[in-house]
Amino acid sequence: MPSLPSLGGLRGRMPDRDRPAVPVPVPLSSYVVDCGVYVDGARLPGRWTHAAAVEEVRGRGEGFVWIGLHEPAAEQIEGVADTFGLHELAVEDAVHAHQRPKLERYDDTLFMVLKTVRYIQNASPDAANEIVESGEIMVFLGRDFVVTVRHGNHSGLAVVRRELEAEPERLRVGPAAVLYSIADHVVDNYLDVTDHIEDDIDSMEALVFQPRSRVSADQIYLMKREVLELRRAVMPLAVPLRRLAEGYTPLIPEQVRSYFRDVDDHLTQVSERVSNFDELLTTLVNAVLAKITLQQNLDMRKLASWVAIISVPTMVVGVYGMNFEHMPELQWKYGYPMVIAVILVVCLTLYRIFRRNEWL
Repeated sequence: MPSLPSLGGLRGRMPDRDRPAVPVPVPLSSYVVDCGVYVDGARLPGRWTHAAAVEEVRGRGEGFVWIGLHEPAAEQIEGVADTFGLHELAVEDAVHAHQRPKLERYDDTLFMVLKTVRYIQNASPDAANEIVESGEIMVFLGRDFVVTVRHGNHSGLAVVRRELEAEPERLRVGPAAVLYSIADHVVDNYLDVTDHIEDDIDSMEALVFQPRSRVSADQIYLMKREVLELRRAVMPLAVPLRRLAEGYTPLIPEQVRSYFRDVDDHLTQVSERVSNFDELLTTLVNAVLAKITLQQNLDMRKLASWVAIISVPTMVVGVYGMNFEHMPELQWKYGYPMVIAVILVVCLTLYRIFRRNEWL
């Protein structure tokens, strides 16, 4: 992840060191993962409610609040929405989830949806029931706050928060740096998932073209379904990232836009690989179907060969099984051995012909 430049002074005057922070010693709600106040790139000590955090930041006239929520209900997010002035339509999307990646602007607030993905490790691609697990991160971005709403157990942002807190010069940039770090983290996960899927597809491709291997089309269709799940997360995100990189809103400073361009470049790489996966899996499906058709043709050849061989004694026995009184060779002493010998010779001749032609 590239580091943002040290931009002291971007957020205004230096904080008043003589004024102590006044954290509110109350436990966080179950749906509130974390709530932090950041001034001049440093996190103020203590635990904060969202109301006290906003009051502290706006009382100082600098810094910002970052509050993280996990799958809140409508009544749980209502207080946060009122405190930060979040638009009711965006709040409704954040509560109900199942949104496509998008970027919307409501007055002086940005609302961005990102789809998260996680690769599920399986013993082998042909034994998998699920390969890609998806989730969502909704980000509300304002002049002095970031509200993140997560859906899914794998979409945690604790790593992103720790990395940012370890580099105060990046947090000095403000809420835009948090949005960039989240987007970069999500796209990096896309790259990791595509690497794993590529390994699975390579293994499946080797099985498909291996002689006498058993790979069903159902396994490839499962992989195509999971690639489609990844495609739904990746493809729609390109337009929002491009808009952020091109100055869609003054909430994203000029010096941060270039980093969104870098994220957009990484997303383009993922998009190209996902498109290639889809084409390759289509080719593998066609190869498996062709292999099944060939195997069926071989089986039909074997059946036809044995039917031809068995038809010889069947025909002879059928002729001599007719109840006619006057039939040739019935009274001949060597008639029975001669018929058996002829049947064996014809059957063996047919068998050798079919073997030579690789029908048996």
